[in-house]
This record gives sequence, structure tokens and C-alpha cells, in this order.
Amino acid sequence: MTAATHQSPFPATDHDRNQIWQMLVPRDIAAFVAADWSMVEDDFKADGFYAIDACTSDDPDTWKMMFPDLGAYRDEWLRQADAAQNACYAEDLYSAVFRATTLDKIDITGNRALVRKHFNGRIKKADGSEDRLLWKTHYYCEKQATGKWLITGFTGYLPNHDPA
Repeated sequence: MTAATHQSPFPATDHDRNQIWQMLVPRDIAAFVAADWSMVEDDFKADGFYAIDACTSDDPDTWKMMFPDLGAYRDEWLRQADAAQNACYAEDLYSAVFRATTLDKIDITGNRALVRKHFNGRIKKADGSEDRLLWKTHYYCEKQATGKWLITGFTGYLPNHDPA
């Protein structure tokens, strides 16, 4: 099931996966479209967070430690969100990003989760061009004592060889 349905693909009784899906799909997209980091800042475990940019390469030797801490990631996230705010799209950005997003596999072991989020779609721009979303991100999450799941890091911009 794709995120285009705007509903979680997980059974209603699966509270952990639904919480993670809500965090990484509708809330993440809404915050990005609004360019509002405050909507997602509490979804991250700041202490020890880091993220790797796979540069859409299958070769791990080319991957880069782009985000050694949450501040570095936040700054890049805001840069990209601001750029999207300044682009002229021919369609609703939230719906288009949702349509391009699939998150239907979450492996949970104890209080840790590996979450696979795929992007595969096109967003039409007003000038007739398009933005192509075609990559995967693997998020690492940790369930806190309070029951809340937090993102502890990710490997992003992995190549996506899914059919268009």
C-alpha cells in the first residue's frame, strides 16, 4: 500500500508502526511543505544523532557522513524546505510528495526500529518541468521509556531502483 491513500498501511492495533508512520510520513511532509522545523524537531533524539548521505550510489565507499549532528541535518532540511517554498508548482506540494512516498516496511526488535521510506514520483512545476523524487531512506528509531519513538539517525539518498 502506498502513502497516496493518506492512511497508514499498518493495522490500527499496531500502535508502534502507526506512530512511526505518522511521524515519518504525514507529519514530516506537512512540516517540510510548511518549512516549519518546529513541527518535527521533537521527533529526533538529538543526543547522538547522525546521518549518512548515500549520494544515490550503490557503492558504500562513496557515501558521506553529511550530518554529524542534528543541527547540521536541521540546517540542510530547512534549506531544502525553503527552496521548495520558493518553487512554483503546478500541483499541491503536500499531495504530490505524499503520492511519491511509500513507507510500508518497519522492522522492530526490542526498542529499536529500522524504517524503510521510498520516494518515487514526479512533482509538476508551473513552467512545465518537474522535480523527480527517486531515492530511499532507511531511518533508525528508538522507543523511549515514555513509549514515544524518536529518530536516532538515518542513511538517506540511497539509490531507488523501483520501477517508475
